Formats: sequence, structure tokens, C-alpha cells
Amino acid sequence: MKQICVVGVGYVGLVTAACFADLGNRVMALDVNEKRIENLKKGIMPIYEPGLEEIVERNVRGHRLSFTTSYSDALKETEFAFIAVATPSGVNGEADMQYVAVAAQTIAETMTAPLIIINKSTVPVGTGDWMADIVKKYQPEPIPFAVVSCPEFLREGTAISDFMQPYRTILGSFNHEAAEKVAQLHLSLRAPIVITDLRTAEMIKYASNAFLATKISFINEIADICEALGADVKEVAIGMGYDKRIGPAMLDAGLGWGGSCFPKDVKALAYMAEENGLDPKILNTVTITNYERRRVIVKQIEEMLGGLQGRTVGLLGLAFKPNTDDMREAPSIDIAQGLIAAGAKVRAYDPVAMENAHHLLPAIETTADPYTLARGCDALIVLTEWNEFKNIDLEQVREAMKTPVILDGRNIYDPVEMRALGFTYRGVGRGFYRK
Repeated sequence: MKQICVVGVGYVGLVTAACFADLGNRVMALDVNEKRIENLKKGIMPIYEPGLEEIVERNVRGHRLSFTTSYSDALKETEFAFIAVATPSGVNGEADMQYVAVAAQTIAETMTAPLIIINKSTVPVGTGDWMADIVKKYQPEPIPFAVVSCPEFLREGTAISDFMQPYRTILGSFNHEAAEKVAQLHLSLRAPIVITDLRTAEMIKYASNAFLATKISFINEIADICEALGADVKEVAIGMGYDKRIGPAMLDAGLGWGGSCFPKDVKALAYMAEENGLDPKILNTVTITNYERRRVIVKQIEEMLGGLQGRTVGLLGLAFKPNTDDMREAPSIDIAQGLIAAGAKVRAYDPVAMENAHHLLPAIETTADPYTLARGCDALIVLTEWNEFKNIDLEQVREAMKTPVILDGRNIYDPVEMRALGFTYRGVGRGFYRK
């Protein structure tokens, strides 16, 4: 049984701590947020993630997982310290490294025995060297340590399975022995392990996310062309996906990407390129194309209704994707604000994200279910592809609406069926729109 410390109990840190504990390790999860730690000790999760509450409870009960605000307690008899703190975007798109710096410094000041420090946070290329310098600077006396980069590839909504069944594990270090020890922690996951140098491992994370974001922006641009020419982007994506060089993943046209990773990672990679005298044309265009989707949706619903002034528009979904309550960079924020600016009254329903949405969108009204949402609406816009929305009684929805108009921003419904049910329906890139 290995002794592991995880610094940070946000999304990545808590999942990492819980899953390593479930693999049979003894894990102490640390955070300086006392309220968050107290809640976790009571079994109150800071985030919504399917399966997480159960896995935390199981491992706390089995004495494999515990929580603390004390670095001294967390590092006692610990061989591995994972840093999983936030690296939000700065003013110019650069990664804000203040929390990583504090974690590295406090580890240096507190450690009493040799330690392998593993960076899980998404950080700029070169961070591993920078962290090593911080640790050396703030150690009261020299104690051997190594820095290893182990970037995370967790998707919100499927984070537990992503950790337990990864496509690969990336490890970067200039200390091969340390990297091999971290590799041993991951052997039971039975996934390919790539060991490389620090900077290459850090770059793999950014390049991976930027490429996936590019695929989404690309298919959304194709969707616009499909709509103009009368083609169906869903069928186009299926046909493209059979080509193994392309693959079917991330080819769902819709509202574009949001959340905590793609927006900040694409911006940070572009910033690193520009800081080194390069012109990242593709990366910048990927971002522009993505955020343009939100303006287009407001324009389209305005066209469908013949104007938004005085209209009531219902939003089906608020979270940036299903199976999470995460509202960071969610398309719903810009779309709701655009509708309100155009004179519409906005209502919304989301299975889990409404509490978070209240802080970001105080001007919108929230309802208890989709049917209450539909009552008296001039139009509905599908913003999150929750399974609940795929299986609702559409006839009941139609009867509740003032006018049966649906703009399906996630293409979860069939256009032919929707029109047969009496809806004025428009998807994303599904061919010609007809009133």
C-alpha cells in the first residue's frame, strides 16, 4: 500500500485522490479551503460527478481516504505528492500559476523526507523546471526530491471511468527512476504508459486538448456550410468518422466547447506560441469559431420568432455538458445574456446546474422541470444534451408552449419527427430550415 498526498480537492484532485484510494492506496487529500475540507469530512461533495460520492464514501469508510488542511499531516510518511490545483486563465490567456507556486513552496517548507512531486495541474511548458527551482529555494535544508509531470485527461461527466480506464498515462521527468516509480502506481490501470521528458509531457496535454477543440470548431464550421447547401451534418460526421485517420469522436456539431479545460488550454497554448515569436493562426481561429456559435444561436432564434422583444424563451440545459453542474465557459451564459439584451424574457431548467447558474445568471427564471419550463414559452433552445431531454414527452411540451418553436443546439431530436409533431424545428447543420 502506497502513501499518497493530493494537494487540491477540486475536480481533478478529488477524483485523483478517490480513485487512487480505490486502487488500494492510502491517500490524504489536502486543501487550504477549510470549508471544503469540513464538507468532505461530512460527505458533502464540492462538485457533481456521477459515481464520485459513492467512491469517496467507500474509501473513507475503508480508511484509505482522508482529508486535511495541514501540509505537515499530509506529507507525513508520504512518498508521492500530487499537485492538482487550479491554473485559471490570466488577462492575456496565460495560465495563472499562483496556486501551483504556493503548493510547491509549502511542500518545500514542510517536507521532511525524500519526495516525488507529481504535477497533475495543466501548466505551461517549462513548469517542471520552474517548480524544481521553487522547491530548492524554499527547502530549509536540502532533501532529495524529483518532479514528474503526469497530465490529467479527465472529462467531466465520465471522470471516474476516464481515470480507471485511461487511453494512456503520460509521465515526464528528467529523473527516470522517479518516473518509473510513478508508473508503478498506474500499472493496475493496464493502459499504455509513455515516459518522456518534462517539457514534452507538458506539451502533450496542451496539444491533445487543442486538437480536440479544433475538431469541434471544424465540424461546427462544416455544419454552417451543410445548412447553407442543404446537407445533414450528422450524416456527414458519420461518413467522416469511418475513416480511421479521422475517427468519430468530437464530431458532434452544436454550440461548441466550454468548461474548464478547452477554453483556457487553447488560449494558453496560443499565448506560449506568441510569447516565443510565433503566430498560432489555427489556434486563434479555433477560438474565434467556437465563440461565434453563441452569437449565431441568438440570431437564429430571433429569425425564427421574427424578433425577441417581449418574447419568452426557455433554455433546456445550462451546464456546458451533461452529467456535470459545471457552468464555467458554458455557452448558456453568453446565449442567455444575448437573449436578454435583445429584449427576451429567459427561463431555464437544468437537472443539476441551476444552483451554480443563479450566481452567473441572476436575471433568468429557473423552473422545476422541462414541462413547467415550456409553459407559455414562445420558443425553447436545447443547450445541454441531458438524457432527460432526449426522453421527454414532446407532445406535452408542445401543448404547454405558446408557440411550438424549438432550436436544437445539440441535435438531439430528429427533424422529420419534430416537424411531424407540429414543431417549427431547427437543428445545427441539418439541412435547409423551413418555417
